[in-house]
Amino acid sequence: MITMKVDVIIPTFKPDEKFRRLLFMLSKQSISFSQIIIMNTEEAWWNPGFCEGIDRIQVYHVPKKDFDHGGTRNLAAHRSDADIMVFMTQDAVPADEYLLERLVEPFADEQVAAAYARQLPDEHCGEIEKYTRQFNYPEEDRKKTLADLDELGIKTFFCSNVCAAYRRSTYFQLGGFVKKTIFNEDMIYAGTLIREGYAVSYASKALVIHSHNYGCLTQFKRNFDLAVSQQQHPEVFSGVRSESEGIRLVKQTAGHLRRIHKPWLIVKLIVQSGFKFMGYRFGRNYEKLPKGVVKLFTMNKAYWNG
Repeated sequence: MITMKVDVIIPTFKPDEKFRRLLFMLSKQSISFSQIIIMNTEEAWWNPGFCEGIDRIQVYHVPKKDFDHGGTRNLAAHRSDADIMVFMTQDAVPADEYLLERLVEPFADEQVAAAYARQLPDEHCGEIEKYTRQFNYPEEDRKKTLADLDELGIKTFFCSNVCAAYRRSTYFQLGGFVKKTIFNEDMIYAGTLIREGYAVSYASKALVIHSHNYGCLTQFKRNFDLAVSQQQHPEVFSGVRSESEGIRLVKQTAGHLRRIHKPWLIVKLIVQSGFKFMGYRFGRNYEKLPKGVVKLFTMNKAYWNG
């Protein structure tokens, strides 16, 4: 086991009982953290009772109008002096007491500047989303560098701030997360560090429970924002194969549904995939759309103000 100082950073917005379980599981980890830095949106929605019985928590409140996926996390990073910064979302619950230990292990390799955890579906997860988790988070570790771009395409840059760790020195050397972004700050930074010669490690034994059952409109809007972020950062994503990965996911999911004798779910899969594809295509062409349409299609309306 390598010894490094670790901080955990969590942006929150109206946190619930799942967040309380997250904090409880962090308190049980096999390696200790230096502090938990919470960037909470709107003090009026914060319950101080969440922190009872857990030491070394710092809570900072951010007005809703000032929250940004990249900028708010950057503010937290400047309040950390740890070797490794672990970013989590409020709904990602560690599956066991070894999450931090296994997430830090890849950093024994000096080339590794980021590592992300495996996301497991929760008990309420639908069959399609469950398979998507298996597709995106397999059981094997993987170290990803620029040499993998031809094989993996856009997946080379895949990294999720649902639960991801970053080497702090490299983070600030490369400028950290973009200061203003609609979405996807994790992949933008991962793409930057990989293009600079560093590596991203997928730590398959670092486990968090995290999944959603999004409806079609939410899928549309998420993919719209995802595509906008890629379009706005051609220095990272230009020329990188991306849509073929979505096609591969649809084909493999359909095969899985047939194997488990639930072929009727293929209709739902096709409809959901159609909404994802349309959202992505509109997002790639957002500059050609009226601003009113953009605000209708996005999940993050505040991003487009001003």
